[in-house]
Amino acid sequence: MDSSPETNISLESGVGPVLDKFTGVERIAVLRGGGLGDLIYTYPALSALKAAYPNAEVTLLGTPIHKALAAATDGPVDSVEILPFANGVRDGDEDPEALAAFFEDMQERKFDLAVQMHGGGRFSNPFLLKLGARHTVGTRTPDAQHLERNLAYIYYQNEPDRWFETVGLAGAPTIIPPLLKPKAECVQAVAGLKDPRRSSLVVIHPGATDPRRRWPASYFADAAAGLAAEAAQVLVVGDNSEKALAQEVAELAQARSPEQDREAVRSVAGELELGELAALLDEATVMLASDSGPRHLAQALGTPTVGIFWVGNVFNAGARGRSLHRIHMSWVTRCPTCGADVTQVGWTAPHCGHDDTLIEGIAVADVVQDVRDLTATSLLLRG
Repeated sequence: MDSSPETNISLESGVGPVLDKFTGVERIAVLRGGGLGDLIYTYPALSALKAAYPNAEVTLLGTPIHKALAAATDGPVDSVEILPFANGVRDGDEDPEALAAFFEDMQERKFDLAVQMHGGGRFSNPFLLKLGARHTVGTRTPDAQHLERNLAYIYYQNEPDRWFETVGLAGAPTIIPPLLKPKAECVQAVAGLKDPRRSSLVVIHPGATDPRRRWPASYFADAAAGLAAEAAQVLVVGDNSEKALAQEVAELAQARSPEQDREAVRSVAGELELGELAALLDEATVMLASDSGPRHLAQALGTPTVGIFWVGNVFNAGARGRSLHRIHMSWVTRCPTCGADVTQVGWTAPHCGHDDTLIEGIAVADVVQDVRDLTATSLLLRG
């Protein structure tokens, strides 16, 4: 951490030091690209920032899926501006005219505070500085441009805690944020999906952005078939790009189930808008998933989850409690194809080029047992 020498520091945040608040803050910009899970990591810190500056408008500079989530749930974000394609900030072909127009628009907003919550800052810090905000805070690696107040970016850190530390630089103490809640219209849209004849609802998401984080489809199918045999309804979710994977899981599970249980398992991948997915996850008894955005969304909604992780991702993305969230870790540290050390990740190490799953060794029986345990807990909590 670095800050000006006259800045006062307290240690009341519970995660990192809390510096003085900035004065006269009415407009806050937060830079966060990436996917669904990337945004959800930041929500606890954004809630803390909103609590510290209750009269300020928080504008998220994010991606289309971020705008969809903010519109479908109640949370700390007041508005979302879609980022233009920019190297290291949002993947895609850069359009210099679109970039120039974006920065001109943002500079006219006259942000009082801009917060960088998008990686180590090599690309995102210069981007943030072009907004022209009076004050800037964020993370940085040694090769990144300095902001006004900076937190050292160390790759292996719990992501929500990383962003709590970051907003602490802006004077926001750590708080326990409220759970996300889906909008009423989204709840109504999925009301007919739950089968009242089944004792519980398990939602499965077999996908992950990085193929190395995916548990094999046949394993998910075995788990789904086993849970259906115990009177659970199992719905497999995913976006349009995951329809084939979700259908494969559902069809394999149906083939492995007796006739009376086959209708209990089906795919709804590609059928739900993001708000509807949130409403379904809010209704679910338990969610079973690889390390993915929908699993993080379920956790943010307060739904118990069983997550299947590569060990390195547990540092960054694993739930910290175990009463409502169970984690199964693969301890594989080398690529199964070439033997490359896969622990060397983040801002320095290149991908070896192989996408073999790193979590195949996690046993189905152990995962299903945790789903059973959390089903009992969830049903008890729901009365």
